[in-house]
Amino acid sequence: MTERSPKASDTTALYVYAVCRAEGSPALDGVSGVARDAPLRTLPLGSLTAIVQTVRAAEFTDEAWQERLTDEPELERYARAHHEVVSAVAAQAPTVPLPLATLYNAEGRAEVVLGNESARFHAALERIAHHAEWGVKVYATGSPGDVGGGAAQRPSTPSTPGDRGRPAPGAGRAYLERKRNLQARREQQREESLRVAETVDTQVCRIAKASRRLRPHGPGAAGDHRVQVLNATYLVAEHRSAELELLVKDLRESTGAGIELSGPWVPYSFVGEV
Repeated sequence: MTERSPKASDTTALYVYAVCRAEGSPALDGVSGVARDAPLRTLPLGSLTAIVQTVRAAEFTDEAWQERLTDEPELERYARAHHEVVSAVAAQAPTVPLPLATLYNAEGRAEVVLGNESARFHAALERIAHHAEWGVKVYATGSPGDVGGGAAQRPSTPSTPGDRGRPAPGAGRAYLERKRNLQARREQQREESLRVAETVDTQVCRIAKASRRLRPHGPGAAGDHRVQVLNATYLVAEHRSAELELLVKDLRESTGAGIELSGPWVPYSFVGEV
């Protein structure tokens, strides 16, 4: 739903952050958005309201945006500014966040396109009203290298000079047996971790209105080698947030697994394509 504007440096475009259902204009004091020289304002859309800002079109051409994608600090600045506006609005009224860098060449064009999506906006707002998004991550109870108390040992060899280099009787069979046992323990641990993940997901889903399973992340940086077995996000009613936090605490204690709870967030994952 993004329209790129001409490259002329004096041309402007309309940046749209979100659509909300609010009585009056949301307070946006102290929030600057992605453009430092233009105020945030509202754009009426019948019974809905869009939060918009006039920006320099040259800063959002395809070329400029591709260059920004290679500049991580700059991209993060834009993403953070966008999110701050969305969060400020969502704290005051049910809000559908729009993707980063949603622009229109003219205000009238934005009114037409966004107005044509009003039914979808209303459906999304009805779904997420008085709800927040929470993330739950579950990690395996131990890394594969920890299973069985360490790495498998190599076949032992005699220490006497005359026998050096000749395996002790049965050493090869013992080595293979240890490897089989280690592999079996790893598989057992993996199956148990997956069972824990399913238990956590089932229990949290009983509280949540909706959920989404995401692709588990690989081992993180800074020495974090944990194996993630569940990466999910849940749409939870505001009045059940304390219940969710208590549930996760109880699941940590009953399963012994590493369980991370994050939130509450603006429900980006549950507004659908708009």
